[in-house]
Amino acid sequence: MKWVEIDTHARKWIKEAGERIKESFVTPLDIQVKSHPNDFVTNIDKETERFFIEKIRKKFPGHRILGEEGYGNRLNDLDGIVWIIDPIDGTTNFIHQRRNFAVSIGIYENGIGKMGFIYDVMNNELFHAAKGQGAFLNGRALERLERVRVSEAIIGLNAAWILANRRFDATILRDLVRDVRGTRSYGSAAIEIASVCAGRLDAYLSLRLSPWDIAAGLVLLGEVGGIASNLRGEPLSLLQQNTVIFSKPGLYEDVFRDYLQEGRW
Repeated sequence: MKWVEIDTHARKWIKEAGERIKESFVTPLDIQVKSHPNDFVTNIDKETERFFIEKIRKKFPGHRILGEEGYGNRLNDLDGIVWIIDPIDGTTNFIHQRRNFAVSIGIYENGIGKMGFIYDVMNNELFHAAKGQGAFLNGRALERLERVRVSEAIIGLNAAWILANRRFDATILRDLVRDVRGTRSYGSAAIEIASVCAGRLDAYLSLRLSPWDIAAGLVLLGEVGGIASNLRGEPLSLLQQNTVIFSKPGLYEDVFRDYLQEGRW
């Protein structure tokens, strides 16, 4: 009964948060810069995170919260039930486009992903999953992911990751981009991961994502037979930043065999 109650409230709060975000469009945004000039946070990001924290702490006082904007708990472990929240994933899109952003929540128990929710607010698409019970889009079951070859694949990839840099050999991903059918970049990790889960993308790669970017998507992907890891093939951490690949099966193995094994990540 515990998880049914959590699911019911999480869905209700996500939809309510989405309405609050849309209502905010009529007022000016307070925009601040975080770690670098293209890393933004707005008053709505902060207000949305505080909204969830207030609801969770009132209804489930024993649960802990890891939120992007820092209003939750400081965590060194994932013991107990932990909500991992990105109040607005795709803040730059939110600021510039008023679309292509999502509310993302993963709920974990002792480090195991139990529930994931990704809500594309402006398209009113709620991707949701519970461990062992499948993944859904607005209540419709998502199909298990089928294998696809590199030459047939559409992958999500930010163009910045194929530019020369000091961190890794960009030609590795450049070769992958050359060989796939096409690439896309939506500007929201949560939406791109959800797109892999729904079969709209075949894989998604990023060189720097935080736990709140991936927590919900990991639960969703597991329920449709996808594979996720860092770019060294290791399990993803929910306590630090990661390189990531979320992929259909088959394609995942091919990408590692032919492209990623020589990478310096």
